[in-house]
Amino acid sequence: MTLDFYFDVGSPTAYLAHCRLLQLKEQYGFDLVYQPMLLGGVFKAAGSASPITVPAKGRYMLEQDLPRFAKRYGVPLNFNPHFPINTLNLMRGVLAAQDLACLSAYIETVFRAVWVDGENMGDPEVVQRVLTNVGLDTDALLARCAEPEVKQALIAATEAAVERGIFGAPTVFIGDEMFFGQDRLDFVEERLGA
Repeated sequence: MTLDFYFDVGSPTAYLAHCRLLQLKEQYGFDLVYQPMLLGGVFKAAGSASPITVPAKGRYMLEQDLPRFAKRYGVPLNFNPHFPINTLNLMRGVLAAQDLACLSAYIETVFRAVWVDGENMGDPEVVQRVLTNVGLDTDALLARCAEPEVKQALIAATEAAVERGIFGAPTVFIGDEMFFGQDRLDFVEERLGA
């Protein structure tokens, strides 16, 4: 079975979904396909916005809901003091990492830097340091991010996500069945166990 995971590393719920999907992958042995997209572009196309922009909802999510899920999954989560972070180059980096065969290490490093370590991953110098510290070929990754085909590929991936009906992150597809939000992963697990 294959799961398509549409995400942006700037989303704390996408981070939680990433953690939970890796746990489920260990248990059920499916193929997890990372589908990067630029969440800002998805919001714009869908006429939507981050739930954090609604003050009461944002407080609830950050102070209660997200910590509950982090505890349930047994994973660390710390709100990033630099949020929101411009993830344009980070998401281009996902595509570059695919090309350079270091996708898992890149995604794990970036999610951890943003949602555990509180790094300002919108700062190129911080990105350089974080990626280098884990042994990734930072120069190759950053050079690839600047190439026109990678820039265009992220635009195309975001447009394809919108065309598939996606309006936010995280979103998981099993075949044509869509599951929006990390709080719907119980339904994904039900489907995997069926």
